[in-house]
Amino acid sequence: MTQKQILVVEDEEDIQELLRYNLTKEGYQVNCVGSGEAGLQEARKMFPDLLILDLMLPEMNGLEVCRQLKSDSKTHPIPIIMLTAKGEESDIVLGLEMGADDYVTKPFSIQVFLSRVRAVLRRGQETESTESDILNFADLQIHLGKHEVRVKEELVKLTYTEFMILEFLSRRPGWVFTRGQIVDAVRGDGYAITDRAVDFQIVGLRKKLGAVSKYIETVRGVGYRFADA
Repeated sequence: MTQKQILVVEDEEDIQELLRYNLTKEGYQVNCVGSGEAGLQEARKMFPDLLILDLMLPEMNGLEVCRQLKSDSKTHPIPIIMLTAKGEESDIVLGLEMGADDYVTKPFSIQVFLSRVRAVLRRGQETESTESDILNFADLQIHLGKHEVRVKEELVKLTYTEFMILEFLSRRPGWVFTRGQIVDAVRGDGYAITDRAVDFQIVGLRKKLGAVSKYIETVRGVGYRFADA
């Protein structure tokens, strides 16, 4: 099996070496750089299987690196785990909205961190696409294998998290899910995220879907569902 390539963008040498040692021990091929600009250039060159991205970086901050990678169709599929000392809810929400796939705050347990890495890489594995990978709802088409969404045949760019929420809800039309169930399904059990962050993702998803946002219904006091008609 080919080694998964992980790019670590972290300016603190101690943390950089800690991550390099433990990720290499897990069998991953690890490259490390110490600035946002270098991280952006390296990501565009190597197209890693996963990017570990610090938020506070010299030259260019992690949010800007994330924004540029996610706005480029070539680098958009690269999964990103943000690693930062900032733990306020607003920072978590902003990181997710920029397109990050997970968010780990310092200080952190290395075992928990490695578990997050495995989970993101596992979610990113794509299988060969078949016709059954496509969900059609009138003007809305969801291609599960390609992680593509089209509204009236026009491609809609979603973040990884927005797509996963849409996929989770649309696979079970009419079923009502709590915010906690959505978090567990999209990111795995025990992900530290608030109800507000889920709501924020839904708001962004609805805005991008436009007219077909009607499929995502709010069930007051419970959560959300995908309309079955």
